[in-house]
Amino acid sequence: MNTIVSIALLVVGILLIILGVSASESFSSDVSRFFTGSPTNRTVWLLIVGIVLVSSGLFGTFRGTKGN
Repeated sequence: MNTIVSIALLVVGILLIILGVSASESFSSDVSRFFTGSPTNRTVWLLIVGIVLVSSGLFGTFRGTKGN
């Protein structure tokens, strides 16, 4: 059961990273980058949460296979 949850975290994290990269190429992110020098907060949060979920999913998947 833990392996299924870990794989789900991995998949959701990858989807969030894809959405974050897509959002970083949007018009609003370009406008924000022009005025502030950084992308929108939504883009940054999508990427951060995606990376955390992918890391957790990978850790849980590899830990689960070694423990069984």
